Amino acid sequence: MPTVQSNGINLYYEERGSGDPLLLIMGITAPGAVWEKHVAHWEKSFRCILVDNRGVGLSDKPPGPYSSAQMADDCAGLLQHLELSDVRVVGVSMGSIIAQQLAIRHPELLRSLVLMCPWAQCDRMAETIFRHMVDCKARLRPEEFSLYVQLLIFSKATFDDKKAYQGLVEDRKNAALEPNPQPLVGLEGQAEACIHHQVVEQLPSIALPTFVLGGEVDAFTPLWMTREVAEAIPNSLLHIYPGSGHAFHWENLEDFNQRVHQWLLDN
Repeated sequence: MPTVQSNGINLYYEERGSGDPLLLIMGITAPGAVWEKHVAHWEKSFRCILVDNRGVGLSDKPPGPYSSAQMADDCAGLLQHLELSDVRVVGVSMGSIIAQQLAIRHPELLRSLVLMCPWAQCDRMAETIFRHMVDCKARLRPEEFSLYVQLLIFSKATFDDKKAYQGLVEDRKNAALEPNPQPLVGLEGQAEACIHHQVVEQLPSIALPTFVLGGEVDAFTPLWMTREVAEAIPNSLLHIYPGSGHAFHWENLEDFNQRVHQWLLDN
């Protein structure tokens, strides 16, 4: 299994497809494998690199707190190990704050950015949600914690759709069977990185082509956060999915995959 030493930890990654390199950075609690439904589309054109962030999956899970800058340096070390530059990056949620820091700290490695449901700073409500997520992880069974996360990231439309809801039920059952669950220490570290990410003043320095996407009714990282990032990065493109939540990329899977694929080809 491909693991590299990066920034003082063992960092696990997988590769799919061929072509120009595309680094995919997942959100809080999630390993790189969660990109599967998107990689199945993007690997037709790109060499997709799926990384397990520190604190989850098969990467090391040291005690925290972590920071978004530290996690960006983890990814930079991976790209340097692979001797890659001119890399396109797609980051979702926590992955988007890592991608922002990559663009700020290591712009020479990157070509373009896709930032999904991003934020440049947390308000008190966002901080409280992240801390409550840690409390829930410590107290709930895996399937109960999975439900809590689903309530944060999916819109009412998904819960109202019979087929989509059955998928949520199956995912909750599968959470109890996960062979490599994220330990509490890993979530604690990641949550601190999310809470303390503060780059409002640095975002205007990003000169890379940037595509920012969000969900209109995102209850986890609300629309104002997405707009703040898009407005701060010069010449960025913004797309908002109507009626969609934090998981707009699953709720609009076909459109999202094709829309981002074409933008990546053009940038």
